[in-house]
Amino acid sequence: MNQDHFDDEEEDARAAALAAGMADALAGASDSPQEQAPHPYSALNPECVLDALDSIGLHGDGRLLALNSYENRVYQVGIEDAQPLVVKFYRPGRWSDAAILEEHAFTEELAAREIPVVPALPLGPDRATLHHFNGFRFAVFTRHGGRAPELSDPSVLEWTGRFIARIHAVGAIKPYRERPAIDIATFGTEPCDYLQTNQFIPADLKEAYASVSAQALDGVRRSYDRAGELPQLRLHGDCRIVIGCQATIVLERALH
Repeated sequence: MNQDHFDDEEEDARAAALAAGMADALAGASDSPQEQAPHPYSALNPECVLDALDSIGLHGDGRLLALNSYENRVYQVGIEDAQPLVVKFYRPGRWSDAAILEEHAFTEELAAREIPVVPALPLGPDRATLHHFNGFRFAVFTRHGGRAPELSDPSVLEWTGRFIARIHAVGAIKPYRERPAIDIATFGTEPCDYLQTNQFIPADLKEAYASVSAQALDGVRRSYDRAGELPQLRLHGDCRIVIGCQATIVLERALH
């Protein structure tokens, strides 16, 4: 065995010890909400997915492929005598119906201005874009393949920048009414308070976490103060572009 092998074993041991310590800390919080609540997708099995589509007149042929998604559940579903579709099940309790429909409306607005986005399909007798089935909310989209852009090509960066600018221009026409804003409260103080009051932080780290998070939020507040009044606009989806070792990053979220 070489030294790299021993280093890997040592690293694995440290990782296992850390995981065990975190598990023990969480196990001590017997009334912790994450232990009592069932998983939000525990009832979303393949049969439920196909029955949900059947409820709006789409009959699956049994083919089901899970696609990458962090908060939601997204599947490519084979449809009888038709092209496959993509169905997105929204995480229960995360957004209100009004907030989801506001996102759908913005996507339709972008598509109407010939910006290449994929809007939710209006389906069912009421031609709705948001549907309900067995406690789940879902939307259906046409399947569109994608590809990785050639970020080393200046012309590709140019047209990518133009599309982002067009999204911003449309987003600035009017504000969101239902979706929350990205600000210090919603993405700073409220999450920190939630973690600390609901026993997510191990006991031996609580004091350090409180100190470090307060220091970080103070720095964010000073940055907001220096910036002054900030214009806000609607954004949609995620867009991350990393270029070279300088790590130029563009990040957008479906919030304003």
